[in-house]
Amino acid sequence: MSNPEQQSSSPENSVETPKNATELYEALDEKLKNSAELGGEKLESSEKKAERARAEALESAVSVEKGGAEKSRASKEPAAAPRRRGGISKKEKKASFERTIKHVQAELPATERTFSKIIHTPVIEKTSEVIGSTIARPNAILSGAVVAFFAVLAVYLLAKNLGYVLSGFETIGAFIVGWLIGILYDYFRVMITGKK
Repeated sequence: MSNPEQQSSSPENSVETPKNATELYEALDEKLKNSAELGGEKLESSEKKAERARAEALESAVSVEKGGAEKSRASKEPAAAPRRRGGISKKEKKASFERTIKHVQAELPATERTFSKIIHTPVIEKTSEVIGSTIARPNAILSGAVVAFFAVLAVYLLAKNLGYVLSGFETIGAFIVGWLIGILYDYFRVMITGKK
């Protein structure tokens, strides 16, 4: 009979024992150490490069998590002057408004961007503010619409029952009366409460 040490290597006999695996691992480790000693400086520099690359990758990953994209975008914009204590000045408000408008307009399609530039010219903005604070007050417009609706409804029903024809000015006249009521309401409310 054949000796177990002399058996041919077959798939059944090729299973390594734990002892053989550790020996094989130790042999491979020694080979790596020997080649590292022979490579010397080359291996050290490649290890340093690999370590630097790992550190850079970690830093970039952390910066992306913390909003690195926003940091790079913010670095393109000029740094704002240190803010003083107290209320916001007109100059700071204007600068902030202009930055916001430019940022928003950059994201708009071409036609909307052009319309936005026209609307936000100083002359049109001032005119809009004056009209909004005097003629086009919300309470005045609301009361004008409500009074116009009910007054025209009443006039229409009366005219239909009595056989009259409406001229078309009824709606405009009723709106003007309602608008005046709304303006007077705002005026007296501000006079009494002192709040705008």
